[in-house]
Amino acid sequence: QVQLVESGGGLVQPGGSLRLSCAASGNIFSIEAMGWYRQAPGEMHELVATITSGGITHYTDSVKGRFTISRDGAKNTVHLQMNNLKPEDTAVYYCDGLILSTGDEERRHYWGQGTRVTVSS
Repeated sequence: QVQLVESGGGLVQPGGSLRLSCAASGNIFSIEAMGWYRQAPGEMHELVATITSGGITHYTDSVKGRFTISRDGAKNTVHLQMNNLKPEDTAVYYCDGLILSTGDEERRHYWGQGTRVTVSS
């Protein structure tokens, strides 16, 4: 069993910053990648950023230069530093981990419950 727990969401004014964190725990053998997705009201699930175990990062175009993803491998934690937030960043943010669980033969995706980010004045 693997669990992902997000924290750090909230209400912020346009131009402000938030830092999201996600901690993976449980029967983890290895983590290949972790990332953040978001879903705004009435919109589809959208990739925000990912980071591999080797530190390779990927961002969707709309957040490049504003968001930074990082990970602490020793703590199985990933962070998303979000700066210069815009109203269109308002969404529920979900943590995703591509994880090989102890006893499993294949990696699979695990998801957190989500944390809400609201950008409004």
